[in-house]
Amino acid sequence: SFRQDIFWMLPHLCTPFERPMLVLDLSTFLSLEWELRLGVPPGTIRQAFISGGGDRPWMRYMRGELRPAEFLQEFGQQCSGIVSPFHSLVSIRCTRNAVPLPVMMEAIKCIRAEGLKTAVLSNNFYLPSGESFLPLDKKQFDVIIESCREGVCKPDPRIYKVCLERLGVQARESIFLDDLGQNLKAAAQLGMKTVKVEDTNTAIEELETHLGFPLRSSVPYTSSVRPAMEIPKEPLQDYLESILGTHAKGSLVLRQFSHGQSNPTYYVKFGDHHFVLRKKPPGKLLPSAHAVEREFRVLKALAQAGVPVPKVLALCEDPSIIGTPFYLMEHCAGRIFKDPSLPGLEARQRMEIYTAMNRVLCKIHSVDIQVAGLEDYGKHGNYIQRQVQTWSKQYRATETHSIPAMERLIEWLPSHMPASERLSVVHGDFRLDNLIFHPEKPEVAAVLDWELSTLGNPLSDLAYNCVAYYLPSHFSILKGLRDHDVHQLGIPSAEAYVQLYCDQMDIPPIENWNFYVAFSFFRIAAILQGVYKRSLTGQASSATAESTGKQVELIADLAWDFATKEGFRVFKELPTSTPPARPFSTWADPRQLPKRHYSGVASTPSSQLIVSLDGLPSRVQQLHHKLKRFLDAHIYPAEQLLRNYQVSPERWTPHPLLEELKVFNCSAPDTGNMEVLIRYGTEAQKAHWLKPLLDGKIRSCFAMTEPQVASSDATNIEASIVEEQDAYVRSAISALDPRCKLCVFMGKTDPTAPRHKQQSMLLVPMDTPGITVIRPLTVFGVDDAPAGHGEITFENVRIPKENLLLGPGRGFEIAQGRLGPGRIHHCMRLVGFAERALALMKERVSSRVAFGKPLAEQGTIRAGVAESRIEIEQARLLVLKAAHLMDTVGNKGAALEIAMIKVVAPNMALRVIDRAIQAFGAAGLSNDQPLALFFAWARALRLADGPDEVHREAITKMELKR
Repeated sequence: SFRQDIFWMLPHLCTPFERPMLVLDLSTFLSLEWELRLGVPPGTIRQAFISGGGDRPWMRYMRGELRPAEFLQEFGQQCSGIVSPFHSLVSIRCTRNAVPLPVMMEAIKCIRAEGLKTAVLSNNFYLPSGESFLPLDKKQFDVIIESCREGVCKPDPRIYKVCLERLGVQARESIFLDDLGQNLKAAAQLGMKTVKVEDTNTAIEELETHLGFPLRSSVPYTSSVRPAMEIPKEPLQDYLESILGTHAKGSLVLRQFSHGQSNPTYYVKFGDHHFVLRKKPPGKLLPSAHAVEREFRVLKALAQAGVPVPKVLALCEDPSIIGTPFYLMEHCAGRIFKDPSLPGLEARQRMEIYTAMNRVLCKIHSVDIQVAGLEDYGKHGNYIQRQVQTWSKQYRATETHSIPAMERLIEWLPSHMPASERLSVVHGDFRLDNLIFHPEKPEVAAVLDWELSTLGNPLSDLAYNCVAYYLPSHFSILKGLRDHDVHQLGIPSAEAYVQLYCDQMDIPPIENWNFYVAFSFFRIAAILQGVYKRSLTGQASSATAESTGKQVELIADLAWDFATKEGFRVFKELPTSTPPARPFSTWADPRQLPKRHYSGVASTPSSQLIVSLDGLPSRVQQLHHKLKRFLDAHIYPAEQLLRNYQVSPERWTPHPLLEELKVFNCSAPDTGNMEVLIRYGTEAQKAHWLKPLLDGKIRSCFAMTEPQVASSDATNIEASIVEEQDAYVRSAISALDPRCKLCVFMGKTDPTAPRHKQQSMLLVPMDTPGITVIRPLTVFGVDDAPAGHGEITFENVRIPKENLLLGPGRGFEIAQGRLGPGRIHHCMRLVGFAERALALMKERVSSRVAFGKPLAEQGTIRAGVAESRIEIEQARLLVLKAAHLMDTVGNKGAALEIAMIKVVAPNMALRVIDRAIQAFGAAGLSNDQPLALFFAWARALRLADGPDEVHREAITKMELKR
């Protein structure tokens, strides 16, 4: 059996009236509307719609070739030839509400519940407002194809092919529904199965035959029972008759809930009875796992304590009935919210839902375990410790490969246990989508999935309930809120939600909150690892179980992030000693500290060097997380594509993906040139050049280096800038980029002036006559298209005097002011190169085997990993210090640290990248990895902002002066 994808033609989904009727086409809908309005004989406008060939006004309107006013004029002329007199339409209005046909919308829900895709393929048009006419809930479909947007209509085969391509399926894998024979014929010729819709119910029956599952009487959140999870119906029916009595008769219907990654959960309809069945999964199970008997017990006890839970009916511990023990409970109708952002609700309603969820969690944690008869439902005391031990063992039992973050957590968690714990019933899996809400009221009707419940620390429930705040919305296992503005949505923040709980439970604020979140993510990672392991043997109950294994590392990394935050919290609370006399310096003698010159940049006594993410303001932390998500989702997957493009013949044209992904606009030399314009440009110069540079609409280059002199000493340059005379220079950074519109040019205006007053800088438009790009220059054979370095001649180039920056003789001053930020940017990039290289190296050595064991177990490799981490952290801290000084005492005051990082960063990066290349072997030198390019640019940066020797000389001079 294979899965197919369904195309839906718009008319079969909607009716313009409040009663069930089939609309055969948009033209049918509009002809009825307009004929009634104009009082013309029935069929007049319909005839105009269908007559006149492929270039008739109606077809051109649907292809988007005519705007509404143009269509009305041409269509009125066409109608005048059919009936006279014809009063022209003066506007297009669709006054009747299009209401989806319930039978079709129910069929769509059934199809989507089975994991199939749906698409609308519609011949439609633009309204005067500029919006297209498509009266449907577009969220119900994976793909929407509208003729007016595509410029092509059915039955043109091209529109079908567009739809197939966007669905990502072959024609033979799809079914197409329509009422017009010509449309169906075109689809069939492409190889699609077709269903002609003349009667809705008949069409649904035919579609059910094709698909092999019912499309009516759907049960929300369920699908057909997957083959691996099937249970025998006959013995189950016998069991139901035995507990319900002989009067209970009827057919047995079984469907599987999408809920339940662990214990399979089924909807059971037997006669007039509606149940939910929870069972253990098949096969060999871990000790104490999947205990449905405990679920049955706790549900029964909590119901009596007033907690909203489903009413349990029977527990069957006899595995001979359906293969494993199971229990039955009543089916609760209501709303389940799988997306924590609660789309479709108003802000006020979202707040009510979250408040109700918080309230019911407090109710669970307030149950008197003695009165409820649950004193022996779990051990008393040391709950977190036992949980860490349990999940560590379960993770080890299902481990398929080494996950570094899990190894660190298994070691870290036991040494950071809470000093004291409250005892209550804990749910163990308390989250929004395990709650059934009242169909209309913001009230929790039932709390589901008690498999992990026990007696323990209630804060573990609260932390697990809040993990959605820290997960991205696109996370496939548990949708998150991390990239949503919860305030705008009306959802309480994580802090407000936790505070609400503390207020209702009358407990103080939770100091070690990060520990509990780290533990929650650790437990999730262990659970997902178990689901993944069972998927390899066909035991997992969820259809997405196999993909969950791929998310374990992401969750483990999140857990370690919070463990790190907790570590910093503990560190900050340690007793502080007298602050050192040298807060920002590494000088050998504190009495010889250099005097910092503030250069107009304010510094405060309380300014501190922040060395961890945890120390950053929350807004910056959010930007950091947003950046990480952007890299994971967009940059890393595109790396190979862009590397391949860079060696293709088209490489001198910027790849459109680069423009699509650009969000930072921090490329060299644009950032340095922006600094120049901000610091030294006139208002007119800023308006002309700075604004488009900041907006990323143009690129720029910097022309200074000359091949005939040692340009690392800027005073050596020979290109002349004189009034009414020529200027000449060679080599400009990024000059070859077709988007490059501005050149910042440095030359000599007065060779007789003092050595550092001879140079000036000009703003030179790249389209100025006399500028010639001779050739691209390469670095280790790489031309860095489409930007890159180029050899350029400037001959008889005439520039208006107002293009001079700051004034004659100020070029060296501008160059020094420009270099500081650019230098720190390059060092930041080098730290990034090194981090990426080390990450690739770790991934490689963990998966490659040589001489009988993984490379990660080879002594030289392990030593290399350690050295790389040591060197990266040393360089990163020096970069942070330099950046901090630039912010607090200015670029001149930070001159020493800037010079030091220019030596340290590229040399560190070269060593780290070289180790990674060695770990990859020959593959590390190829274009299949970014390492060779990393190495090339790291080596180039030992020269690009001045050679190491120049920086070392500057460092020595400053050192010897003290």
